[in-house]
Amino acid sequence: MYTSYNNLGKNVDEADAEQIIDMASKASFADQQKQVQENIHNQIKNLCTVMDAILLDVNEPQESQSKATPSRSGLSFAIGRNGPTNNHPDVPKTRPLKRTELSQRLKDSIGYTLDVKQSQIPHSEAGQGLFLNGEATVGSVIAIYPGVIYSPAYYRYIPGYPRVDAQNTYLITRYDGTVINAQPWGFGGETRELWDGSKMLDAKLNRDATEKGSDRFWKMLSKPLESSRVGNGEVLERRNPLALAHFANHPAKDTVPNVMICPYDFPLTEKDMRAYIPNLSFGNAEEVNMRRFGSFWFRWGSRNSESNGPVLKTLVLVATTALCDEEVLLNYRLSNSKRRPSWYTPVDEEEDQRRWS
Repeated sequence: MYTSYNNLGKNVDEADAEQIIDMASKASFADQQKQVQENIHNQIKNLCTVMDAILLDVNEPQESQSKATPSRSGLSFAIGRNGPTNNHPDVPKTRPLKRTELSQRLKDSIGYTLDVKQSQIPHSEAGQGLFLNGEATVGSVIAIYPGVIYSPAYYRYIPGYPRVDAQNTYLITRYDGTVINAQPWGFGGETRELWDGSKMLDAKLNRDATEKGSDRFWKMLSKPLESSRVGNGEVLERRNPLALAHFANHPAKDTVPNVMICPYDFPLTEKDMRAYIPNLSFGNAEEVNMRRFGSFWFRWGSRNSESNGPVLKTLVLVATTALCDEEVLLNYRLSNSKRRPSWYTPVDEEEDQRRWS
């Protein structure tokens, strides 16, 4: 409803909202999902067009910044990336803007951008938070969750497995079981570059010091693996001002969230938009068909291909209210079957129980 409402533009009223609710109630779940994906994609496409206008000089031919093969780090040698050196894609030339400059120009164009600074949540563990700088309407795509995408078939490759969250607070899971690890993305960068997510190995845990007996038992059963399967990487715009969703905090007690998570399947056929989607898929590009039984995922049948072509299973934050120069707050909806941190107060306990039942 939020994204459809946003699609109508600024001249909307309550009657329009009621009509959207009525139409949604009559549509099948599949049709609702399709409409949401279309709404989100149109917004993302517009954002990409705006950033292209800022960063690319349409009057100049798009030559790469360097025809030479990007230098390989010691890390890439260590994990055995010995593929042909000429498989690296060229990095298109862009205007030499700093990330802060791109952020300000984006705000000038669409009315808002994002900042990361000290959270206003009154808790010692709040740390940094995500802030909207400017104004955004209901249903606007506020941020994209960046990082490395793991399907259930590759859970064992997530750094720190099986205790993947022991030293990583930047993990998030979609309803379909896809996990996104934003830790290697960090704050982004200062250029458009070939990114292969290799920083994820820099954050590898000292497992000998952190493992418990149950973890060692799990390792014997499930054989956690260490490897990097993101190919040669992708040319991504590391200055993307909206690739900061992982800094959004959970609201404090008696405070309501102002954004919600929305799955977004980015079609990889949209080559012109690819640089602004801050994600890489871990493992084979083809999705492995998996089925969940309780807490476990198992391979089920053969690989299945996407009916509409390959996609990146990402996440975006959508505004649930009009926002103006304020902290972005997201309901984490942590499982009620495990001990929650002291700073966590459920927004809606009944909703959380339905989510995790």
